[in-house]
Amino acid sequence: MTSDETLFLEFRRGSEAAFNELFARYREPLFGFFFRRLTDRERAEDLAQDTFVAVMKGRERYEPRSPVRSYLYGIALKIVAAEKRKRANHRTTELVAEPGVASGVEAGLAVRKALALLEDTEREIVMLREYEELSYAEIAVLLRIPVNTVRSRLFRARMALKAYLEPLPAGDETCR
Repeated sequence: MTSDETLFLEFRRGSEAAFNELFARYREPLFGFFFRRLTDRERAEDLAQDTFVAVMKGRERYEPRSPVRSYLYGIALKIVAAEKRKRANHRTTELVAEPGVASGVEAGLAVRKALALLEDTEREIVMLREYEELSYAEIAVLLRIPVNTVRSRLFRARMALKAYLEPLPAGDETCR
C-alpha cells in the first residue's frame, strides 16, 4: 500500500489517481470530524468536500516533513472554526449536561452535552485525541502548542467530563 505522503507528492505532480486514492482514504474520516462538531450531516458533507477543494487549490503548500493526515486535519480545523464563527453570528445555544443518564442514545447525548461545556481548546483536544485518534505530537503540531500542554489540557478535560457525567447522589437535584 502506497503511503499518504507518496500519494500526495504524486498528486502534486498531477496524478489524478493519487488524489482519488487520498480522497477515498480520508473522505469518511473528515466527514466524521465535521459531523461530530456540527451534528448536521449535510453541512458535514459539504465541509469535507471543501477540505478537498482547499487541498487541490493549495497542493503546493504541503511539505512532506509533516504527515498528510495532519495537513488535512489542519485544514479541517480552520474550516470548522470558520463555520462555528458563522453559526455563532446567527444563533447561540446553551447546553447543560444531564448527569446520571444510563446508556445508548441518551448516553451519547449526555457526552455531547458534556463536551459542549468544556472550553473550546479542551474540547478540540479531546475530540482530536478520542475521535480522530491523533497522537499527542500530531495534536501539538495542529494546535501549535507544546506536547505537555496537550497532555495537561487533555487530563483536565477528561476530569471535567467525568465530573459532568457522574450521577448525582440520590435526592440531590441541584445543578452543577
